[in-house]
Amino acid sequence: MVVLGREGLDRLVEVLMERGYRVIGPTVRDEAIVLDELTSASQLPFGWGVEVGPGQYRLWRRADGAAFKNSAGPQSWKQFLHPAREKLWSADRDGSGFTVTATDSEPPRYAFLGVRGCDLAAIRVLDRVLDRGEHPDSRYHRRREGIFIVGVNCTDPGETCFCVSMGTGPAVSPQPPPPCGGQGVGPTPHQPGYDLVLTESVDQRGHHFLTEAGSERGAEVLAELPTRPAGPGEVEAAETAVARAATAMGRRMPAADLPAVLAATRESERWSEIASRCLTCANCTMVCPTCFCTTTEDVTDLTGDHAERWQHWASCFELDYSYIHGGEVRTSGASRYRQWLTHKLGTWHDQFGGSGCVGCGRCIAWCPVGIDLTAEVDALVTEAGEEPR
Repeated sequence: MVVLGREGLDRLVEVLMERGYRVIGPTVRDEAIVLDELTSASQLPFGWGVEVGPGQYRLWRRADGAAFKNSAGPQSWKQFLHPAREKLWSADRDGSGFTVTATDSEPPRYAFLGVRGCDLAAIRVLDRVLDRGEHPDSRYHRRREGIFIVGVNCTDPGETCFCVSMGTGPAVSPQPPPPCGGQGVGPTPHQPGYDLVLTESVDQRGHHFLTEAGSERGAEVLAELPTRPAGPGEVEAAETAVARAATAMGRRMPAADLPAVLAATRESERWSEIASRCLTCANCTMVCPTCFCTTTEDVTDLTGDHAERWQHWASCFELDYSYIHGGEVRTSGASRYRQWLTHKLGTWHDQFGGSGCVGCGRCIAWCPVGIDLTAEVDALVTEAGEEPR
């Protein structure tokens, strides 16, 4: 391991840009920490912390000037790999017929700077769903295979975080996702983990980042940065900070057989009680880093000579989401919330070989009425009489 100083972070962004990457990282905008393109490390949220709770999110000024000691913001890396809206093709009238033109532009080469353990796990979930299943998304695959990932070990979790109980953090894991079957496009050599991982420290030695390469190209980038060897005390201090974060989670997911619990409580009155608070606004699915559902929309100009097909995110909280043969399957808020939670924590295991939740806590913080899925699951576990594991 080596130590990268504050100035080395500037050089990291420069090296990635020199190698043709568009660097994406956290920055402050609109009173939140959002993900955007960076041209300098100075745009990172140095000195900003985040206070979160059910239905609450606000920034506050830190005294230590740290850049990555803040919990998840409203956005995730999903928006760059699986865009919220994209054009699939267009058609133009050509005499008596139409000429169809596919939208097949070369995707940008992104470098993600500041990917936490929960969000790297979320990318792996999307890999299983969109890239390694029976029906892979070629657009997702092209974007994904060129990604350079700079992970960040979390040392200051937020009140809504519960990644420890989901096995996704606070340390960034280098392990590849488990296989989920299917005959889809296989993973690229860079899909399993990170290229570089940082652990931020601000102490008597100054502001620095313990850094380790996780891939060959990560090592190549690291070789171009101003570093020094890490001392035993620095390695131990970083490991202690991450271990301390694991005991400071604001939430936990009950340790139970959740697929069995959700199946056993399908007719529970709890769903109606949740629905009495839920606005079915779909905020939870929009901020979730693993929700992947989409729908398509066809549009034409006023002349009828030009048409386009667009794909955009959809949500199981939308009334029209379950529309089929003249009616909606899930008309009540209770049935739609149950569909979301049961799929995320239950039937996702059957489809994709793991949970659809990574414990980032975004759905709790950005729910307008503060519904806490860990509390709701805990109530269902109690109702089902499930013994903790």
